[in-house]
Amino acid sequence: MNYKARMFNRKASSPKSRPDEVMKALGLRPGQTVADIGAGGGYFSFRFAEAVGEEGRVGAFEVDRKLVEFIEVDRKLRGLTNLKPVLIREGIPEIKEGSIDLVFVRNVYHHLTQRVEYFKGLRGALKPGGKLAIIEYSGSKGLSFHDLFGHYVRRETIIEEMGSAGYRVLAELDILSEQSFTIFGVTGYHSA
Repeated sequence: MNYKARMFNRKASSPKSRPDEVMKALGLRPGQTVADIGAGGGYFSFRFAEAVGEEGRVGAFEVDRKLVEFIEVDRKLRGLTNLKPVLIREGIPEIKEGSIDLVFVRNVYHHLTQRVEYFKGLRGALKPGGKLAIIEYSGSKGLSFHDLFGHYVRRETIIEEMGSAGYRVLAELDILSEQSFTIFGVTGYHSA
């Protein structure tokens, strides 16, 4: 039993995280391809796999080997063939150029170093019209765990850094009480 994976999934699926509203905002369609970076216990990866159907593909990228193993076991139990857990070491995941409709980054942004370079490196993975969604703790609650330990990045900082990386804001959603939720497109591409 992987306690960490179960805790991540419990938090992601809680009403406070509004997973149904997040999924609706992302607007995934059958046949699309998703990269879930920092997949945790795989909660959203599994939701994405269901949304894109058998013709679609989901990569659940994670730096923790035990979380990757947890997702793989759960994937097999669910009989999903369109989801692939991927262990990444450091840096940008190796993703085929122009292959991704959605890059999803939830509660991971604050862990990344050299974020502008990181997201510049991911730009080429997106298809024309592809989107990159970032959900991140906003640090606005005073004495929360996230504030005390610096596990947050303010929305304004994310937007500024993503602009430097070559992205533009497509949508800012205010549906989460402790997190910002921003969807980006690559500058020069038109949204699908």
